[in-house]
Amino acid sequence: MGKGGYTAKRQANYELLRIIAMFMVVALHYLSHTGMLLSAGSGGSVNQFLGMLVESFCIVAVNVYVLISGYFLVEAGFKIKRILILVCQVLFYAMLVPLIMMGTGIFAGEGEGIYRILQYMFPLQTEHYWFAVSYVFLYLFSPVLNAAAKSMSRRQLQITIAGLLFLFCGWKSVMPVQFAIDRFGYDFGWFLCVYLVAAYIRLHGCRLIGNARRAWGIYAGCALAIFAIGAGAYLVNGKTGLFTYYMEVPYHYNFILCLFGAVGLFGAFRFVRVPKGKVQEWVCRLSSLTFGVYLFHEHIDIRNEWVRWIEDFTGPAAEAGPGGFILHLFLSVFLIYMAGSFIDAVRQNIFRFAGRYLAGRKINAWVDALDKEFR
Repeated sequence: MGKGGYTAKRQANYELLRIIAMFMVVALHYLSHTGMLLSAGSGGSVNQFLGMLVESFCIVAVNVYVLISGYFLVEAGFKIKRILILVCQVLFYAMLVPLIMMGTGIFAGEGEGIYRILQYMFPLQTEHYWFAVSYVFLYLFSPVLNAAAKSMSRRQLQITIAGLLFLFCGWKSVMPVQFAIDRFGYDFGWFLCVYLVAAYIRLHGCRLIGNARRAWGIYAGCALAIFAIGAGAYLVNGKTGLFTYYMEVPYHYNFILCLFGAVGLFGAFRFVRVPKGKVQEWVCRLSSLTFGVYLFHEHIDIRNEWVRWIEDFTGPAAEAGPGGFILHLFLSVFLIYMAGSFIDAVRQNIFRFAGRYLAGRKINAWVDALDKEFR
């Protein structure tokens, strides 16, 4: 057992959480693209209130994903090979998707010019995928973060995290104006904060999520509070026009309740038990495809189209009643998740073949030599 009562190896329960987190991410994008969220000046339909409630329970997804990564990486160490595979995975989707779309008659990047081509060729430098950019930077900084977290005392790490959260999370959570440095958690700086929170949980434990009931309660309570604040601000804004900005703040990744809710959900899955054998095997296999699901459905040529493609068969989500809307949401998210998983399974096999080909080459020996420097 590691410090704080956590096991030192990867566990199927956290891999299941990784899968659920990516389902939540796809659901968030679905809600955004279908217009099923409350916004200033919107009609405030039943479906939009329902969409906001779903979003309130899903908005923790990105923070959860980073918590899982930080929890394991703080002990797993840094590998050059891992970052190279990660970058190659991003390039695989960024460059191959438009080629397939053009080859099948669906023209990619119409009217975008040379910059769209640059987004295909340099997806990290152009922020084709904002999450991938922040995650790659976070991984590159992980050796420094790990060394710092392990060398600091518990109290020192607490003070450091508190200071960072005050800067990135504290003021913005209560002030009804946007600060210049606030990017709503869509950046490396916020990922660094969440990573250190995960490192602290791994190294020192966290009494706040010390039992299942309390952890689930924190997650559910934060989600319901986020919905109450967001919906309340929407209603007040409709009468006064004073909360146009703040009604969106509870749904920013660096909102304080979004972080606490993510910590609660992460802690709750410590107590989830996945049946051994085939179930664990399939959970771990499916969890390895989650990043591919993100890269597939968030490609610049697909992100604004996949909901429309589904609605061509099922009809618009906005025209469905509450029950039909929820069914449409789950069906759409499931279809995109399965399609993304299938594509990434193909990508994995291609990478395995390339890995076997490069196994005896000098470049592989060079990378292995670099990895040894971090052991």
